[in-house]
Amino acid sequence: MAINLQKGQRINLTKENGTTLSQACVGINWGAIEKKSFFGGTSKEAVDLDGSCILYDSNKNATEVIYFGNLKSRNGAVKHSGDDLTGDVNGDDGLDNEVITVDFANLDPAVEHVAMVLHSYRGQDFGTIPFASIRIYEGTPTNVREVFAKYDIANDKSFSGHVSMVMGVFYKRNGEWKFNAIGDPTSDKKLEQTVQTVQQKYL
Repeated sequence: MAINLQKGQRINLTKENGTTLSQACVGINWGAIEKKSFFGGTSKEAVDLDGSCILYDSNKNATEVIYFGNLKSRNGAVKHSGDDLTGDVNGDDGLDNEVITVDFANLDPAVEHVAMVLHSYRGQDFGTIPFASIRIYEGTPTNVREVFAKYDIANDKSFSGHVSMVMGVFYKRNGEWKFNAIGDPTSDKKLEQTVQTVQQKYL
């Protein structure tokens, strides 16, 4: 059964049958902005959110960044599904617009933190987006086997006025991977800034 993560909540990546999750997908789903016209009609404004993954070593140094311009890590353990430029224009279809897949078993052994961050590429305020959610699940981008956790970011007023956020960080402790649901907006405008923010505040 999926759980709704709260800020600061930490979970073990353990499945219902007691085995540890070796591969997880982080899916991001969001909608287009509906705007009312002067004459009473409505129109849809496409929203370009970008999910990115930052890998850090034990010294908190960023070793790789996986994003729309670099869709997989050097060894292929982290993969990005590709850039979605619009969001769900016709309403929530229940599918993820972007998915980042992490194969923990094949990560470089030097990696101890895997941070997931989100940016609004066109600078569209998170508070104006009608729905946006993150879910962590076992499976592949096209085959969701078990939703492990879900985090709703659209209904949190603290995101209003921001265009960047830290979704959460997978971290390794005693050889086991865990997840910290951060869900904090940042004042950053660019991914490069968020790489530093995570390093300074969340590792």
